[in-house]
Amino acid sequence: QVQLVESGGGLVQPGGSLRLSCAASRIIFNIYTVGWYRQAPGKQRELVATLTPGTNANYADSVKGRFTISRDNAKSTVYLQMNSLRPDDTAVYYCNAQKIFSREDYWGQGTQVTVSS
Repeated sequence: QVQLVESGGGLVQPGGSLRLSCAASRIIFNIYTVGWYRQAPGKQRELVATLTPGTNANYADSVKGRFTISRDNAKSTVYLQMNSLRPDDTAVYYCNAQKIFSREDYWGQGTQVTVSS
């Protein structure tokens, strides 16, 4: 059974940083585009950042220059470094892995990020 397990969420003050991790198991990680999405209370899930196997990154405008997505294929892990956090970054963050040239994709269970003083 494929699993994506996120970690690294928590409570941080505005202007602070967090690093999220998502470890995948039972997939050939390096043929998946990986990404982070988030869902705030009362809002739809939205894209934060994606990273292709060829390491082409795409970011939501709201996080450009503050967040960085990266991957370690040897560890089957994707990361999201979040700097200069703002209260409107508060959400549950979900990891996603989508197989290239396929509709096959998987989601993690989510990790809460709360930005508050």
